[in-house]
Amino acid sequence: MPNSYTQKPKKKMAVLETIRSQLPLQESSFLNTSTVVSLTVFFTLLCVCIIIGHLLEENRWANESITALLLGLVAGVVVLLVTGFESSRILIFSENLFFLYLLPPIIFNAGFQVKKKQFFKNFTTILLFGIVGTVISFCLISLGAYLLFNRFGFSTLTIKDILAIGAIFSATDSVCTLQVLNQDETPFLYSIVFGEGVVNDATSIVLFNAVQSLDVSNLSALTALTLLGNFLYLFFTSTLLGIAAGLISAFIIKTLYFGRHSTDREVALMILMAYLSYMLAELLNLSGILTVFFCGIVMSHYTWHNVTESSRVTTKHAFATLSFIAETFIFLYVGMDALDIDKWKASKASPGTSVGVSSILLGLVLVGRAAFVFPIANIKNCFKNREGTKIKFKDQFTMWWAGLMRGAVTIALSYNEFADNTKTTSTQDRSLMITSTIIVVLFSTVVFGSITKPLISALMHPHAKANNSDATDMPSLEDLRLRFLETGEASEGGNSEPARKPSSFRLLITYPTSTVHYFWRKFDDKFMRPVFGGRGFVPFVPGSPSGAAEDQAAEHTEHIEHTP
Repeated sequence: MPNSYTQKPKKKMAVLETIRSQLPLQESSFLNTSTVVSLTVFFTLLCVCIIIGHLLEENRWANESITALLLGLVAGVVVLLVTGFESSRILIFSENLFFLYLLPPIIFNAGFQVKKKQFFKNFTTILLFGIVGTVISFCLISLGAYLLFNRFGFSTLTIKDILAIGAIFSATDSVCTLQVLNQDETPFLYSIVFGEGVVNDATSIVLFNAVQSLDVSNLSALTALTLLGNFLYLFFTSTLLGIAAGLISAFIIKTLYFGRHSTDREVALMILMAYLSYMLAELLNLSGILTVFFCGIVMSHYTWHNVTESSRVTTKHAFATLSFIAETFIFLYVGMDALDIDKWKASKASPGTSVGVSSILLGLVLVGRAAFVFPIANIKNCFKNREGTKIKFKDQFTMWWAGLMRGAVTIALSYNEFADNTKTTSTQDRSLMITSTIIVVLFSTVVFGSITKPLISALMHPHAKANNSDATDMPSLEDLRLRFLETGEASEGGNSEPARKPSSFRLLITYPTSTVHYFWRKFDDKFMRPVFGGRGFVPFVPGSPSGAAEDQAAEHTEHIEHTP
């Protein structure tokens, strides 16, 4: 009996032929009409989604993610009716399409637009939630699936499949929450939710890949250490590759200064270097997500300041637009893919079984999220000196809620694991896992996502001041600069003995984040910016608009200095 997944290309062609037969189209000599129909439908849906999202901007319950998802469902129903309930798909889900073309612009723009000061101020907290928290969630979801799925007759699921389920459902999607939070009003909360989302995706994919290469027949304590070592290797090497790519782009643009002749070249080089960093990471079997994210951070810190003013405006909006289109396309396709009749037929599951499996997975997601958010937050609170700097319960709840939604990464990993016909797992079990994943993604995005805006609005109090925890108990850079002065003030009572300067080590222990930031600023200004450019080190080119402005500023300064 032929497997249903082997019929996908034929099914797709039948769907497109049915649609094409309804339209007065002529076959082109060099274009595939089926491809043209598919792209026309998706571009039309993207335009409609953008328009509807604009009209629903002020709606209390809706957001662009939910709009795209529901519009995809509607489009899937229409295609299903046109094809006589043969299939609802006009494009076959491709992991290459997602991981190579749609995900990179989203992650790069996240790093490019992030407020670096807030992100690195809370970097240790972000790593705790994004790495330690994801590992805890992975363990609990895997354990729960192992204990509960046997009751539903999943007799062919292997240990590797169970561990893969833990990695698949540990990947969060915090888009709905980030669309509601404002990084100016709640910078601490936004940076935590945003940073954890990026690190979580990278950690989940690394865990998933580690599971694929795991030898389950020879598990031992050494296996856990090997996994930890592989993760640390991937994390640091991927980060260093992203930083190196960003610095190389900054150095090239600063040295050659393309803006003298063409702003198009410098914009094109920024885009290509960013994408090249992701492809190199994938080529070297590293984490492309971490690489392109840190490449975006470095480019925004150095490269972006080395280009002309017009190129700055262009790149800022171009990266944001590409990210927006990719996100919308993903949610649109997830909605349309949910009605793929082939998967539902292959699962042979009753509605009760589908609901039961999906409920188990959703329950494990809720428990796995709560198992690390609240404990880690309260452990962090134990090390806070002032009451106002602690993570309040409402912020903890918001952080827990932000990680309940599941999105495209979850679906992509699910396809990778369960759409493979060469595995020993039965077709029925694999199809049921894919359909259950789709149900969890749809339910969490639509139901949880629609509640997000009113829930966070009620918790955050829009007119209230920013949370005190945003300005932690760390001194300002000016305070630290004064503490690092070489000479001290004379003590009281006329004693000329200078005050003892606190040691650098003592300040590092007392104020670790601010002290590291202080030393980094000094190192950056003295060594990095003169070489790689950045704010205040734009190349001087006589005769250019910036050069003319600098000539005028220099003449004005010289005039003031010689004025008696």
